[in-house]
Amino acid sequence: MNIFASPVGMVHYLMVGAVLFVCGIACMATKRNILGVLMGIELVLNGANLNFVAFSAKALVKESTMGIGLEGTVIALFVIALAAAEAAVALAIALSFYHTHATVDVDRGQELKG
Repeated sequence: MNIFASPVGMVHYLMVGAVLFVCGIACMATKRNILGVLMGIELVLNGANLNFVAFSAKALVKESTMGIGLEGTVIALFVIALAAAEAAVALAIALSFYHTHATVDVDRGQELKG
């Protein structure tokens, strides 16, 4: 079975979600800039959201008796709202860090004084 010759299905969405997740983990592990780390976190959350929505769509096709099949989509919407709040707080922390240290290098932030 050639995965690239078949129509787009759940496996394709899960593969794209896994690639996004792994790219986000690699970005978080290798970047020294706090903005690069934040972009990695967003990639991880987007990969997880894609998996939630893919599983939700599969439940809609099966017509699950446990619900209407929108649980994955609702969880993805909560994760998007959480990511927006996380980005706002993290950018405020990054700006404060830049104001006190004149850099956004993650390795320079060893002390957490107010």
